[in-house]
Order: sequence, then C-alpha cells, then structure tokens
Amino acid sequence: MSDRPSASRPSWTDFPAPPDDGDARPYRPCVGICLIDPRGRIFVGRRRDTPEAWQMPQGGIDPGEAPVDAALRELVEETGTDRAEVIDELDGWLAYDLPVDLRGRVMGGKWRGQAQKWFAMRFTGRDAEIDLEAHHAEFDAWRWADAESVRADIVAFKRAIYDRVLDAFAPHFGPPGPPGPR
Repeated sequence: MSDRPSASRPSWTDFPAPPDDGDARPYRPCVGICLIDPRGRIFVGRRRDTPEAWQMPQGGIDPGEAPVDAALRELVEETGTDRAEVIDELDGWLAYDLPVDLRGRVMGGKWRGQAQKWFAMRFTGRDAEIDLEAHHAEFDAWRWADAESVRADIVAFKRAIYDRVLDAFAPHFGPPGPPGPR
C-alpha cells in the first residue's frame, strides 16, 4: 500500500464533539470501508447479531493507530482478506448517535455513537478469498451490491452516514444492477 491518500494521517482536530444534550458519552473513533469489486459493486455483510442488518465493514481505531491503518486491519478482521488498495478517502469525520435504547447495551455502554473516517478500497482479489470466519466473525453472510441496495438495507440510524459515503464514492461504482445472492 504505497499510494495511500495524503489525508490518511490522523486528524483529531476535526473529530466531532457530541452535542450538549445531557449525554456526556463521547463518540467512538472508528473507520468505515467501502470495498468495491472490479465491476463497481460494494461489499456488504449481514450482521451476525442483527440478521436484518447489512452493512459495510467498520471498526474501532486502536490508540496510536492511523485511521488508514485501522481500515486495513479491519478489512482483514471482517472479510478475511487484505486484497485491496485504498483508492479514496472521505474528508473529515462522519458521526452518528446510537438510538437512546441501545446506548447502554452496545459497545460496553461507554459510547453515544461512532465518529467514522471512511475509505474506499478497490478489491484486488477473488471472491473465494473472502473468509468471514478467518477472525472474530461479525458477519454471517456477504454479497456484492449496488449503492441503492446498500442504502435500502442499512439500519435507519446509519442511513444519513451511508448516504454521504455512497454519494461521495459514487464515481467508483459501476452501473446499478441486481444484488448478488444473500
């Protein structure tokens, strides 16, 4: 990965502060990965803990880790492959709040939501190299999908983030078509 985007260095100066609404919990620093196959389709996985939810890979940034390095690590942890190259990066951070009823139950109850740094990556491998069981499996199924299918299948509280990510990375996608098998 020698051609990393220049903005991939941590930029904590623009990390979003939570709104002043009585919930002092911070946002969890996180990365999101829009993995795009050679046909311009997007990787989505079905969450093992929420079978009706399909999403793109994402995960936390470890202390001292650069966001691009976290994205590359999370790609391997969630898809079982490192066969990808970073092709784009969204400027800034995108934050979302978890629904109030989930805040005390997920992510150890210590975060109000996540602030994400998003990367587009081009998949350079073969589908057979994707192995959801290679690490701690967060997904129990995966498929390639067009942007509209990705938008339709994301949980409501992440939809605004996905709209911004998919709009920003749209030049990298192929024409709309039927989604892959679920």
